[in-house]
Amino acid sequence: MSVNLATLLREGTKKAHTAAENVGFVKCFLRGVVEKNSYRKLVTNFYFVYSAMEEEMEKLSQHPIISKIYFPELNRKQALEQDLYFYYGANWRNEVAPSEAGKAYVERIREVAATEPELLIAHSYTRYLGDLSGGQILKKIAQRAMNLDESGLAFYEFENIPDEKAFKHKYRQSLDEMPIDQETAERIVAEANDAFRLNMKMFNELEGNLIKAIGIMLFNTLTRRRTVGSTETELATAEQ
Repeated sequence: MSVNLATLLREGTKKAHTAAENVGFVKCFLRGVVEKNSYRKLVTNFYFVYSAMEEEMEKLSQHPIISKIYFPELNRKQALEQDLYFYYGANWRNEVAPSEAGKAYVERIREVAATEPELLIAHSYTRYLGDLSGGQILKKIAQRAMNLDESGLAFYEFENIPDEKAFKHKYRQSLDEMPIDQETAERIVAEANDAFRLNMKMFNELEGNLIKAIGIMLFNTLTRRRTVGSTETELATAEQ
């Protein structure tokens, strides 16, 4: 028996997807407000999340359900390692650690892999389909906002997927061919909504860092303006 899981996931996560897009950090990102320190913390969390997910997916690569969406060409761990090297340097492995929200996300992935492996579908769908759908747009925003060349943005590049649109169609078709019943499908949709919430918690953590960073930048800008203004006034007085 199979159900239209791709459609169920798309329709069943619409509200969660919209809510995630309206988190302050994400809204700032989409508007081109990206601060490098906050961004590298996001990359750090992603590294631990994707590492956990990809390790568990590999362990379950022969599972009757998980095997249907086991596509190693989606893996992001190696790309994230490149980005972490760029942001933290050669000693990055000793510099990075997941945040509290990042830890909770990793723990949930490990938990479902051990107890209800079919729910890993929800985490794969939530992250990878989103990466494929908006990755190039987000890459351009981050590149422009942080004044980067191609460095530090490997996360958005799927070198082993030449046609992302065709691959997404293949992925969704695989979802629809899953040998699952309606009850299992509904549990997967519920888990996908939880995955969105886990992502939102990571974004919410970063929002405070971003606001603080923007505040510091504004303060420094205003201070420079006052200093320049005072200097100009002193020069004008001296000339009189």
